[in-house]
Amino acid sequence: MKLLPGSIRKPVTAILGMLCSIQSICAQELNCQVKVDDTRAQTTDRMVFRDMEQAFTRFMNDRKWTGDTYLPHERIDCNIAVTIESMPSVGFYNASVQIQSSRPVYNTNYSTLMFNFADRDWQFAYVESTPLDFGDNVFTSNLTSMLAFYAYVIIGIYKDSFEEFGGEEQFKKALDIVNLAQQSDRPGWQAFQSNRNRYWLIENLNNQDLRLIRKGIYTYHRLALDQLESKQDNSRSLIVNVLKDIQTADRNIPNSILKITFFDAKKNELGSIFEKGNPATKKEAYNLLVNIDPSNTEKYRSIIGN
Repeated sequence: MKLLPGSIRKPVTAILGMLCSIQSICAQELNCQVKVDDTRAQTTDRMVFRDMEQAFTRFMNDRKWTGDTYLPHERIDCNIAVTIESMPSVGFYNASVQIQSSRPVYNTNYSTLMFNFADRDWQFAYVESTPLDFGDNVFTSNLTSMLAFYAYVIIGIYKDSFEEFGGEEQFKKALDIVNLAQQSDRPGWQAFQSNRNRYWLIENLNNQDLRLIRKGIYTYHRLALDQLESKQDNSRSLIVNVLKDIQTADRNIPNSILKITFFDAKKNELGSIFEKGNPATKKEAYNLLVNIDPSNTEKYRSIIGN
């Protein structure tokens, strides 16, 4: 029997499993909080943004994105912070968006940041109280394609952390969304538009030359972080090996968005993990980190005590 991601915290009993199959007590995958910052929007009608928050939240949380069963306490915590940058016309919006997701660490009260991505290429139309339609095999709107894309990425990364390459199906679906959305003229879906957009994020997640980073997501979370309380030295050694694998992947494709996204989520946590390691491990981890993630060198100085 395949271990459900959420069962790391509370086992799913046979009785609950039977109830889930005959009653609607099993929740969808996501517990997504959406906030819309409209302070830059030049409009007197602010109610549309509150409606927007509610509609985006319902779209993410009320839809079944996979065939897996999740109990309410097993839902994946995530946040979407939308900043409205401009309104070129009535009902049309340009925005920048920060997407984050997390998951609990076994045997602790700590949640680890899994995904932390800034998307500055949101262009969408929205009319208050209009249903948000989406289908996996058709491009319906830029808005629902973007929301669905991140739903699949969030779930895929979460599943990768519990099973080696466990998010394969979700990343393929996110790639399908990109391919369908390329028929639109909206930014973020094309390779040539940016090296840090939705196209390159999902290209990297499906790229064989970067498989070591995805493998590292599993080792880092399930084998190391989930065991850190009971096996500290072994967990730190495993994370050092993850960093070595990321270094290898970085040689294959330098400065990939997947590598950058990994460290955007883990830079603070890595400092805390290695601050308490033995001197040899601390030095090795520090040297690796400043080599593969030099932009965050200052954050890593705490590892070696200066």
